Amino acid sequence: MNNVNIGNAGEYFVAGELERRGFTVGVPMSNVKDYDLLCINKNGKQFALQVKTTSDGRNKWILSKKNENIIDKKVFYVFVHLHKLDTPSYFIVPSKIVADRITKEHKKWLETPSKNGSSHKDNDIRTIMFEDNTYLEKWDYLK
Repeated sequence: MNNVNIGNAGEYFVAGELERRGFTVGVPMSNVKDYDLLCINKNGKQFALQVKTTSDGRNKWILSKKNENIIDKKVFYVFVHLHKLDTPSYFIVPSKIVADRITKEHKKWLETPSKNGSSHKDNDIRTIMFEDNTYLEKWDYLK
C-alpha cells in the first residue's frame, strides 16, 4: 500500500468505527486544512478529527510543525495503527496534548546531538509515539 492508500484506509476505518458507536460522521468533499472528519455524538456535540495512520510495526506517526498550533477543545487526533488485515488500533488524543507533546519532543530532539555528534538541523517534521496504552480506544473523549 502507498501512503495515500494508508491514509484513506485510516480515515474510513475511523468513520466506520464512529458510526458503529452511534456518531454521525461527515467526510469533507474537499481538502480541509486542520481536520479530516467531522462527527456529532448522540448528544449533538460536534468534534473535528485529524486522522493520522501508520502501518509500520511501531506506534509512531509523522506530523508537521503546523500541528503544534492546532489547539482546540473540540479538535481531536485519532492515530490509527493498521495491523495488516487485523482490526486497527485507535489512539484518541486531545489536540492540546498533541501540540504540547510534539513541541517538547522536537525541542528535545534539536538539543540532542546526532549519532555523529553534530547538531540536528531544524525542520518542519514532527513525530509522535505511543509506547503505552494511555490513549488507546479512548472514544469517551468524544462524549
